[in-house]
Amino acid sequence: MQPQHQFNERDVEVHDRQTVFQGFFKMIRLRLRHKLFAGGWSEPMDRELFEREPCVGVLIFDPKHRLIALTEQFRVGVMGQGQNPWQFEVVAGISEPGETLPEVARREVMEEAGLETDELIAMCDYWVSPGGSNERMHLFCALVDLTDAGGVFGVAHESEDIRLHVFPEQQVYEWLDQGLLNNAATTISLMWLQINRQRFL
Repeated sequence: MQPQHQFNERDVEVHDRQTVFQGFFKMIRLRLRHKLFAGGWSEPMDRELFEREPCVGVLIFDPKHRLIALTEQFRVGVMGQGQNPWQFEVVAGISEPGETLPEVARREVMEEAGLETDELIAMCDYWVSPGGSNERMHLFCALVDLTDAGGVFGVAHESEDIRLHVFPEQQVYEWLDQGLLNNAATTISLMWLQINRQRFL
């Protein structure tokens, strides 16, 4: 049984759509109106929308040796917020035209961690911030032998400078509980693994 919604996309009228910025990211402005729960239609409103291709996040887990690999890289959005802008994260990247989501996951694991991915498990997907973005994150768990993993990786022409760290599984859970791994994809992935890890032992 699924939750039932009163409205769907047919209950929205888009009157205008303009690209207001096109760079590494794309921003559009929509003028629209939608039906109201109390009846009738809203007044026309302007909404800016951050557009992005589907994204993939990959948690790299070694169940045999109870190890987790996390990347570390600079994140401009954390600057000035009282936390270190070098963040520990799961591997992540944006899909390119014609790629399937598992293909994106395997490509990103090779680019950011230097690892081949044989076993890939779909975890979940979610809308990152649907009030202003169409970005959808698809999470996977890659089962990999991490005994010899680590190093510096990244794609030079994308200005990536990424260090791969390998940590004991329990240490990562402790950092999660302490709020030290607080970006969404990493938090959700690690919570999923805590719930499902017995499947891999």
